Amino acid sequence: MTLFTDMCERVLGESIIGRAREAGKVDIRVTDIRDFAGNKHNKVDDMPYGGGMGMIMAAQPIYACYKSLYSEGEPKPHLIYMSPKGKTLTQQRVVELSKLDRIVILAGHYEGVDQRVIDEIVDEEISVGDYVLTGGELPALIIADAVCRMLPGVLSDDECFTEESHFNGLLEYPQYTRPAEWHGREVPPVLLSGNHAEINKWRKKESLLETKRRREDMFCKLSLTKEEQKLLNEAGSEKKQ
Repeated sequence: MTLFTDMCERVLGESIIGRAREAGKVDIRVTDIRDFAGNKHNKVDDMPYGGGMGMIMAAQPIYACYKSLYSEGEPKPHLIYMSPKGKTLTQQRVVELSKLDRIVILAGHYEGVDQRVIDEIVDEEISVGDYVLTGGELPALIIADAVCRMLPGVLSDDECFTEESHFNGLLEYPQYTRPAEWHGREVPPVLLSGNHAEINKWRKKESLLETKRRREDMFCKLSLTKEEQKLLNEAGSEKKQ
């Protein structure tokens, strides 16, 4: 639900998500809140009570827009409001959201949304980071992209996301492609060896090291297996050599 449908459609019509929509792997509908303004000027905002800068999106158009998305007797879709006051989005929450049948995302704009409609229909508020944007469209598109790529058939193989950063609480290992040497920098020999067991071991070790180096907050939450601790110890020994 947005005031800027063209902006959203342009993004959601491209690349992997666009192809998934065309193939019927995912159904994404962009709905214009202005269509439910209820006045001849399609006005959906007004001045805030108590004074202050900017305009506030009114409750009724948002409410009417949301109610149009499902029929009486149907289960209420899970409604997410994109807000800098919400909980920060994580990969774990993305996976959880991907298991829901229907999600509605409200992209606010201007100085915010009338609190009463948030209290009335919103199930959760989500933030994409500790900063403020001009509207909720970009954060809404982030959630749509992150959730849809978890759905069956959207990506070519589950490994496309199960081995990437954050999915298992680790950052992804470094990736390389041809040529084997570029600007004097060589691809790690193990990746050219054809030994898949050693390649997998190297990748797991690098994921552990990347997470420890870059995201101590994530690393502290890990419960390392004996094998993972062994890989870290090996990495430490290699650095001392």
